[in-house]
Amino acid sequence: MSEFSDIKLTQMAKRAGCAAKHPPGYLLPLLGMLPALTDPNVLVGSATADDAAIYKLSDELALVMTTDFFTPIVDHPYDFGAIAATNALSDVYAMGGRPIAALNIVGFPEETLSPAVLGEILRGAAAKANEAGIDIIGGHTIKTDEPIFGLAVVGTVHPQKVLTNAGAQPGDLLILTKPLGLGIITTAAKQGQDKSGAIQAAIKVMTTLNRQAAEVIGELGAHAVTDVTGFGLLGHLRNMTAASQLGAHVWLDQVPVLPAAWDYVHAGIAPGGTHANLRFLADWATFAEDLTKEERLMLADAQTSGGLLVAVAADGAATMLTALHDAGVKDACIVGRLAAGQPGQMQVSRSKA
Repeated sequence: MSEFSDIKLTQMAKRAGCAAKHPPGYLLPLLGMLPALTDPNVLVGSATADDAAIYKLSDELALVMTTDFFTPIVDHPYDFGAIAATNALSDVYAMGGRPIAALNIVGFPEETLSPAVLGEILRGAAAKANEAGIDIIGGHTIKTDEPIFGLAVVGTVHPQKVLTNAGAQPGDLLILTKPLGLGIITTAAKQGQDKSGAIQAAIKVMTTLNRQAAEVIGELGAHAVTDVTGFGLLGHLRNMTAASQLGAHVWLDQVPVLPAAWDYVHAGIAPGGTHANLRFLADWATFAEDLTKEERLMLADAQTSGGLLVAVAADGAATMLTALHDAGVKDACIVGRLAAGQPGQMQVSRSKA
């Protein structure tokens, strides 16, 4: 038995993982209050609520810069570190970039947890960084009441090969590369209600780098990409459609979901962040009348280290989907399409009309 088997990190946090993020209804108005950026080398800033910032160094080279951190999403320290690192690295992949280095961001309650617990968190993160082909080369720690961990990641990308959430085109199909339900399952585990032991499947998803998916997408080309994390599938799609000045259609039956998540959401289990996401969507998503509240919650579920959402030309979607499956991204599915319409507005139905 592991020396950390009795550690219950999730019981030390009021909110777990990306569900601890401020919801879009809180955050987006704040972003609108920021002064306009004037540096012409900033290729992507905060204006479009994208996944990372892009700063041009030369005609051949740009930096991808991001940071992401949160409270424990699982109990085991090693898994927490691995998930947090995977989640932070995803932002670079979502921009078409290649990570080159990272820094640890740590808040740690030294009076209630031993230094060995922090060491295990750092070890899990280092293992994922190593899998991504980079080192974690420094960081910063502070004393906190709840454990907090994440990374600041720097990557590189050619300025002409940046993938943003703002380039989608009418008629594009939407591909999602990981299943939903991570917020619901981790909440069930935190509450001691994970009767089917689904947390292990969720951990596997959350510790799978989006590297392979990003490599396929970069090779075959996409019009827009974002990763699906705390705002849920529809929240991040809302940002993509708003930035691209388009509307979207989503087909529930096509969306991959971890099976146990359906059982748990029907039992009334969902994180507070998921409920906040659904409230925010009241102004942006029109749901078919036959969709239940539980189904709507699933599409708004606050994911941690979720998949990539890709807008790709319709005539290239089948090729990309096959390539993703061949690369081991087995859960990738076509889940909707982009269309001309009011920017940010989404129509959600049970099946493709």
